[in-house]
Amino acid sequence: MHRKIKEATAVRLWGKRRGDAGMVTSEYAMGIIAAVGFALLLYEVVTSGQVKTELQDIVKKALSARM
Repeated sequence: MHRKIKEATAVRLWGKRRGDAGMVTSEYAMGIIAAVGFALLLYEVVTSGQVKTELQDIVKKALSARM
């Protein structure tokens, strides 16, 4: 009888200690939506006129550099 009580207590404690270690589907969906939004924002910044010109200048300088 004493052994059964110890086992039951251990099972209850183990159940409480496990916790929630992962994300549910809705959390994955929100993460994906946030990542897509950030990617779109980054794309808009990189393809804007001034940034695009600056990046092209950097590439041109790198390709025309003397070794």
